[in-house]
Amino acid sequence: MTGHLFEHHKASKLLDPKRQELVPVEKVLKLLQLRKDDIVADLGCGNGYLTLPIANEVETKVQAVDLQQEMLEYLKHRAEEENIDNIVYVKSSLEYLSFNKGTLDRAVSAFVLHEVPDLIKVFQDLHDMLKDDGNWLILDWEAVESEMGPPLEERIPSEELERQLNSAGFITTVGHLHESVYYIVAKKG
Repeated sequence: MTGHLFEHHKASKLLDPKRQELVPVEKVLKLLQLRKDDIVADLGCGNGYLTLPIANEVETKVQAVDLQQEMLEYLKHRAEEENIDNIVYVKSSLEYLSFNKGTLDRAVSAFVLHEVPDLIKVFQDLHDMLKDDGNWLILDWEAVESEMGPPLEERIPSEELERQLNSAGFITTVGHLHESVYYIVAKKG
């Protein structure tokens, strides 16, 4: 179930105030349970909607990963405007992440998994890359009609994604930030 890649020229749309209603940053940070020394990867970071607030919470270098160089450049510009300098910009697809085994304390991927062709590989890789007490916060569009987000047929229902994560060895907690937006906290099992 692969959706279309989000078009980088629409990046400013991701900063729409309506997004804060659907995805309140404070709630996301609470779900991440960040510690100052956490090694965090924002997978599919886009314009940095979550990267910048995470970088403000930790004293380490946040790994900002995106497939599109234009998104990384946009994030870099926003980080410079806010005087945030603890971000490493990584151009990569989620299927080809290169973090060492057991190095990540936290990972977050927001509204990107429906675009990934090989989810099973991503699940296996992240299971290896997370520390034993690490967790991965996933935010995505529920399979319901909504004003924002990808077409319904490109969305992955929360129950299906949870089942796939459990099959890959994760212990999951599922909830909703909004009727059209769910989160899954995936911990190593």
